[in-house]
Amino acid sequence: MVTRRGGNCVRSGTKAASGTKTVWRPLWTMLMGPCLMLTLGGCLLADKPDPALDIPQSYDRSSPKAAIAEAALPSLDWWRGFRSRELTEIIEQAREANLDIAAAIARIVQADAQARTSGAALLPSVTLDSSGTRSRASRSSASGGSSGGSETNNLQATLTASYEIDFWGKNRSALRAAEQTAVASRYDREVVGLSTVVSAANAYFQLLTAQDRLKAARQNLASANRVLDLIKQRVNAGTASALETAQQESVVNTQRATIPPLEQTVVQNRNALAVLMARSPESVRVRGGTLRAIAYPRVTPGLPSELLTQRPDIREAEAKLASANANVENARAQMLPSITLTGEGGYQSAVLRTLMRPESALFSLGAGLTQPIFDSGSLQGNLDLKKGLQDELLQNYRKAVISGFSDVENALDGIRQTAIRERVLADVVNSSQRAFDISEQRLREGTTDMVTVLQTQQTLYSAVDSQIQARLSRVQAIVTLYEALGGGWLPKPVEANNAR
Repeated sequence: MVTRRGGNCVRSGTKAASGTKTVWRPLWTMLMGPCLMLTLGGCLLADKPDPALDIPQSYDRSSPKAAIAEAALPSLDWWRGFRSRELTEIIEQAREANLDIAAAIARIVQADAQARTSGAALLPSVTLDSSGTRSRASRSSASGGSSGGSETNNLQATLTASYEIDFWGKNRSALRAAEQTAVASRYDREVVGLSTVVSAANAYFQLLTAQDRLKAARQNLASANRVLDLIKQRVNAGTASALETAQQESVVNTQRATIPPLEQTVVQNRNALAVLMARSPESVRVRGGTLRAIAYPRVTPGLPSELLTQRPDIREAEAKLASANANVENARAQMLPSITLTGEGGYQSAVLRTLMRPESALFSLGAGLTQPIFDSGSLQGNLDLKKGLQDELLQNYRKAVISGFSDVENALDGIRQTAIRERVLADVVNSSQRAFDISEQRLREGTTDMVTVLQTQQTLYSAVDSQIQARLSRVQAIVTLYEALGGGWLPKPVEANNAR
């Protein structure tokens, strides 16, 4: 028996004991039309935007030799180039226990689960339904008497399957969108990991800088007290005035006031490292030391085209754009006909012992075609929404690429400028130290005035502090370059010579 209802073709019946086969033609006749339109599905793959990127051949501020120096490309454990065992230990602990990284890993699990959920639509859905009922009709009659009511049993066990034919790629595009989102979540984890490493390195270098500045401030305080003692001796000898004493006391107190903020900076950066390592501040012991013990690793940026595959934020933006492209295909496919196949088969009987016999078998096959006709613009609005998101993510991808090139250029220029500034300030410190030593010696001899001593003191103290901060700026510029290049790079495969 074949019935058609609302565009559906359904065949149902009971399997005969003789096992005769019935040829079912109406269903195949109905499916031939959509099968012939299968070639039209290619139109759904259109409208993939072109990023139109202008990739430079090389960086303006990198020499040709530096650009091709493969040995100086960022290694996977690039932080070891600073030659600090404590820094390496801190970064490795942060990469293992950081809570932001753990949260990023949890987002990967969520994205993978969502991809599996989206992919389920590509496979048939099969359910098992088994039931057993026992019923009895009412024994009351219309005349008020009672009649014998029979009790009946109904036992049933069926398998039901349904499958949507993905002619237009609606479900496949939804799966691709979810898979690309999962890919983006993995690059997001790399972004978080790189940010964690950079934050740990910068916090450690700031701690070392604060310790160096603290040491210099205490040395400056000691030299200021030494000069104050000399002035007091001259006051006792009658060759200096109370004004000179007050001026030098002001210098001493100014230097003493610089110490508490520096001690606070040391504690704050130590606590920041504890947070990055997901530990309580009381359980973290950071020895620190001096920034002078930190090596300056040599880094080359490679070619700009390589940056597109090395920076995780660019790859993340690329994956999000690919997901948006698939979502546009999915939104467009939702406007086309949907064909669903359903089938049900099993056994039904009033007696348990005859439930699994051939005469108790039943089956039902059906196919349905659904075509949206009027939805008040909902599907078109959804398509326009997905296109808008696609264009937004396209611009974000282009911005990520351009920003990546700009970050590398700024980092290269920062390394060069901070290196020049550090060398100049080293000369300033040497000259200021000589001037202060000479003025202090002449103060002892009584052959110089207090104004000269004050000027040389202030110049020296400022130069020493500026030199320490310039050293910090240089190492931070190197860290910034590593971050701009996307962290560590996998070594390039070695090309073997063809044997003849």
